[in-house]
Amino acid sequence: MIDTEQRIEVAVDIDRVWDYVKDMQRWAELMPGMREFTVIDDDNSRWVLKVGVGGLVRTVTVDVHVDRWDGPEHVTFSYQLQGDPVLGGGTYDAVPLGDGGTEIVLNVRVEGSGPMAPMWEAMGRPLLPQLAKGFADQLKDAIEKSAGVSPAEGAPAAGKRSLLGSIGAWLRKLWQALFGKSSG
Repeated sequence: MIDTEQRIEVAVDIDRVWDYVKDMQRWAELMPGMREFTVIDDDNSRWVLKVGVGGLVRTVTVDVHVDRWDGPEHVTFSYQLQGDPVLGGGTYDAVPLGDGGTEIVLNVRVEGSGPMAPMWEAMGRPLLPQLAKGFADQLKDAIEKSAGVSPAEGAPAAGKRSLLGSIGAWLRKLWQALFGKSSG
């Protein structure tokens, strides 16, 4: 099992943060490689992501279930990849700050099974925190933008390019470890 925790402070009050995050499609739009997002019902959605390394492109389908909506402070979710022995889950927690801002704590857990799980987890362990941090930064930027808050002058903006680059590098390493040759 791999897990990570990311903390961000958003310069928006907790109620306006909740107005943004209670819409699962907004989360999905921040995911690199997002191709399709389908709402099944109030608690379930399907996310289709396209990932590629060199000439190898793969589409994965992820079934996401919200186990508990307890907004604006807490959400618990779980997910499973269709056709792959990977599942996981996590939590979203928000705490109002005295300055009118909100601290968001994101916890994500990924669990692989089968004979490749130890290698997959060893390679993914250093990458998951980077990916989660990139996603958390994008979430912060999106919430603040939707609330009309401009980023602090000189503060680096989290970009999809660096997150996509991290995913690509990880997939290249995985490809090389699995097949012992360059991906392109």
